[in-house]
Amino acid sequence: MGQPPSQPKEMLFRAVENVLARQLASALPAGLYLTATPIGNLADISLRALAVLTNADLIYCEDKRHSARLLNHYGIVGKLQSYHEHNADRQLTPLLGHIEGGKSVALISDAGTPLVSDPGYKLVVEAKQRDLLVGAIPGASAPITALVSAGLPTDSFLFAGFLPPKKAARKKRLLEFVSSDTTLIFFESPKRLKASLRDFADCYGKRRGAIARELTKLHETVTTGPLVELAEKFEGVQSIKGEIVIVVGPADKDAAILSDEALAKELSIELQESSLRDAVAAICAKFDLPRSKVYNLAVAVKKTL
Repeated sequence: MGQPPSQPKEMLFRAVENVLARQLASALPAGLYLTATPIGNLADISLRALAVLTNADLIYCEDKRHSARLLNHYGIVGKLQSYHEHNADRQLTPLLGHIEGGKSVALISDAGTPLVSDPGYKLVVEAKQRDLLVGAIPGASAPITALVSAGLPTDSFLFAGFLPPKKAARKKRLLEFVSSDTTLIFFESPKRLKASLRDFADCYGKRRGAIARELTKLHETVTTGPLVELAEKFEGVQSIKGEIVIVVGPADKDAAILSDEALAKELSIELQESSLRDAVAAICAKFDLPRSKVYNLAVAVKKTL
């Protein structure tokens, strides 16, 4: 019998090697494998994901050049095909045809877990309708990474994806959650962060938030505080770079009833797209408020538009 490893690191290396060897030795049945990849740090990939990407007959990705860097880093031979929002409808049938023909297909996004604000939903639906194997290989996820780094409640949360780019539509979307008692998670682009934060402050006031940038990367930052203060802080930042996740804490349960100011903001957005009557009806139904209260305020708001 050989001597046991004398150093903990040697034991770790051997354990990792053994686990990976077993994963690589396992046959990969025909099917679709939704495989999570790193969101920044290339070390954030699971041994199982490495084995799936190595053994898969084909790998579909958003950007071949981007994904090639990950595969080359780990010495995984190509087999890359493109699958993104612009060619998804065209690629769906041949991709599923490969699986029906007995091939294993891995689907990856540019970063993180596939289908989270990435193409692939229709593909999974169709694969299940054809009774094909669909497996998820879990791993890095920007919304979850931001959530657990934010110092905000994690027992209940809602991922709302990207906000609309235009101000009126964005504020309308934000006001849908004005009384939400759960933590909210949004994606945002650097170029729209300042404008979005102003809208967050207008809609949610002193609720606490967190701005997570460059998660898992060298210049990762998670800035926390009341949304009003965050809006002011980032207003003075000259250059904002990197992928951004915005996390917003739940509404104060004692302040669930809309103030006149918040109600006026709701009405101003509705009135830009609807008649006075329709706007009043929509707000009354949404917040279960008496028509007289909403109507009087709506008349005042309409005069300012």
